[in-house]
Amino acid sequence: MNEKETATIGSAVIERLHQLGVRHIFGIPGDYVLSLYQLIERSPIRHIGTTREDSAGFAADAYARINGIGVVCVTYCVGGLNTVNAIACAYAERSPVVLLTGSPGLSERIKMPYMHHMVREFSTQRDVFERMTVAAVSLDDPITAEREMDRAFSALLRYRRPIYIEIPRDLVHTPLAAPLKPLCLNDEPSDSGALEEAITEVKAMLASSKRPAILAGAEIGRFGLQDHLARLVERLNVPIASTLLGKSIIREDHPLYVGVYGGLIARDEVQRFINDSDCLLILGSILSDMEGLDADSPLLSQGRTIHATADRVSIKHHRYDSIRFQDFVQALSAHPFPGFAARPLPPPLPVEDKPVAPKEQVSLRGLFRHLDSVLDAKTLIVADVGESLFAAADLHVHRRFEFLSPAYYTSMGFAVPAAVGASFADPNVRPIVLVGDGAFQMTGTELATAVRYGQVPIVIVLNNRGYSTEREILEGPFNDVHEWQYEKVCDLIGGGVGSRVRTQEEFERTLAAALADSGRLHVLNVLLDPADRSPGMVRLAHRLAKRLSTDRP
Repeated sequence: MNEKETATIGSAVIERLHQLGVRHIFGIPGDYVLSLYQLIERSPIRHIGTTREDSAGFAADAYARINGIGVVCVTYCVGGLNTVNAIACAYAERSPVVLLTGSPGLSERIKMPYMHHMVREFSTQRDVFERMTVAAVSLDDPITAEREMDRAFSALLRYRRPIYIEIPRDLVHTPLAAPLKPLCLNDEPSDSGALEEAITEVKAMLASSKRPAILAGAEIGRFGLQDHLARLVERLNVPIASTLLGKSIIREDHPLYVGVYGGLIARDEVQRFINDSDCLLILGSILSDMEGLDADSPLLSQGRTIHATADRVSIKHHRYDSIRFQDFVQALSAHPFPGFAARPLPPPLPVEDKPVAPKEQVSLRGLFRHLDSVLDAKTLIVADVGESLFAAADLHVHRRFEFLSPAYYTSMGFAVPAAVGASFADPNVRPIVLVGDGAFQMTGTELATAVRYGQVPIVIVLNNRGYSTEREILEGPFNDVHEWQYEKVCDLIGGGVGSRVRTQEEFERTLAAALADSGRLHVLNVLLDPADRSPGMVRLAHRLAKRLSTDRP
């Protein structure tokens, strides 16, 4: 926006987004947002058209996880309500996504009490998103619009969670009441006295500890604190595990990294090692069945944890509500804590010596074993849920942000559109998408978007004709999926190379060809035995079965 031009409500929002680092907006146009789309086209921000609104949300989510902020722009209700699941995923997993939408004009509402796309009341869409965002605002007054949008952006950056911004369509080009001021976010600093007291309490806990450990979650990445985390780990010389959602938050070849920890998916050796610590620093991770400690863990009940998230900082049984998460982590990394003596770590995941016969039917074991051997710093794993996620938990990633997945919210259909968003956020890496056949049938059409914009992901469809996680919990014909010829999707979308893979030899050869072909996307339809299970899935199933058995009367 030219400084001499008068800022309008719409142009001010676009300008703020650009100032915050947004370079791409994902979405589908509709009559209530056409004026906003026109402003986007005139701005330095590029619009990326998707095939579905929920896919636009997933793409914006993945973009945000790498870029720091993502945006989806869709029309009123029929578009906005289609993004509910994607925005819910972003909220649950602490991803800073902006949902930008339109609504009927204020003047129209007076003349016509019912407008197309409307549900119940004009405010219904905003009411829905108030439950899954940290700020939901309607910019319906040029006097308050700047203050309201900046309040929302402050909340997004404070909590790294989604916000909702709605602009009635007859106000998009309405001038602000005053010239747009420089961006000033209401980000109150931490209480210095409380922060000093908290660090002192941490120091005392560590001084009385013999076996401390760190458990790092996704919020470390959301706040850009990876370097601070690495400094803290190395200064203390203590072992570190990551949650599944936080996988790749620290280099997995780091000498102090012990693996993925989590209630349902972690290896037993990692579980026991972390549970046996006498002081656990939980940084950026929520407590759930997929993430972090069990609610009845002795570490919690005995006050042996330091737990910090964007919501709060807790030490033992004390809460410090006036300390910001990022200030706390930065203070930990800067404090001259004494280091601990090295101690034996749990053994790494053993590498099987048993060879896979080239002509043998391709299996999860052979597929992931080979995939693990070809990953490098230029590849990015984007895993959907089910075996795509649980088998991928044991992959060894080589750099930070090399692994993206909805590992806590576990929504099917995330991976293919997420690969589109990730490719725009970091065009220097090539996504390898792991997706089950059921999830692919939900959002696989987003490969058309990849072709449209010249992206070249490698999509590995784990085709076992059904929902493997549900089969493992409770078998039944309801878990079956109609089989598609997934390799032919490339013919349908007008680009890319599709392959049908039956044997280990075919998989290795086809994957090598795909990696060597940097100019086209590839889809590998990998035909698996429906009964095949990864070690990660077996661990999860056994633990679920144990939990379910205790729930029965």
